[in-house]
Amino acid sequence: MMPTSLRRVKKFLRWVVALLSLGGFVLVFQTAMAADCRSSADSKVDWSGCFKRQLMLGGSNLNGANLYDSDLSFTDLSNANLQSADLEKATLIRTLLSGSKADGAKFDRIEAYRSEMANMSAVDATFVSAEMQRVNLKGANLTGADFTKAELGRVNLEKAILTGSKFALANMSRVNLANARLDGGVDFDEAFMFRTRIVGVDLSTAKGLKQDQIDLACGDSNTRLPPGLKPPEDWPCQAE
Repeated sequence: MMPTSLRRVKKFLRWVVALLSLGGFVLVFQTAMAADCRSSADSKVDWSGCFKRQLMLGGSNLNGANLYDSDLSFTDLSNANLQSADLEKATLIRTLLSGSKADGAKFDRIEAYRSEMANMSAVDATFVSAEMQRVNLKGANLTGADFTKAELGRVNLEKAILTGSKFALANMSRVNLANARLDGGVDFDEAFMFRTRIVGVDLSTAKGLKQDQIDLACGDSNTRLPPGLKPPEDWPCQAE
């Protein structure tokens, strides 16, 4: 027979475990309910984890909004105010962001495929470890933007302003940088630059560039390289 005192201790411990489990459930439930997915687009709105696909939100004011892990695929956010908004882990498949203002916004770890971001302003925005395939950023102002470790396959950055931006460890395979502005010490340290188009680009102040990266890239006679690097003999690359 188990002593009465021991049975009481075990009963008490089971009660504590049950209480802690209930508290954990309540905490998770409260966290899930924290976002107000039914609220209208407004400054500092909390749509974290919300399903917001195929909406017409062009010109909306989402300044400082919490859009963490939200699904905004196929949604029109053109000319919207997304300054300082948190879009980390958001899904942006074919999302329209052209002409939007996203200075200081957080796009880390987003999933974006064929998203339209032409002429957007994303000064000092972060795109760390973002998955961006075939995204159009033509003419965008990305001064000081951070694309460290981002997947940028076939992203169009033609005529974009990239002053002081960072592409360290990024996959820039077939990225179009033609006629982009790349002054201010843009960081390309260990970036993968297979067939990256640097036609007419001034890379004279770029940081971290090595000859093997230039040998993989596609430039022309108007491409300016940092001291010590030289254009490959097969420039310009054949059209694909």
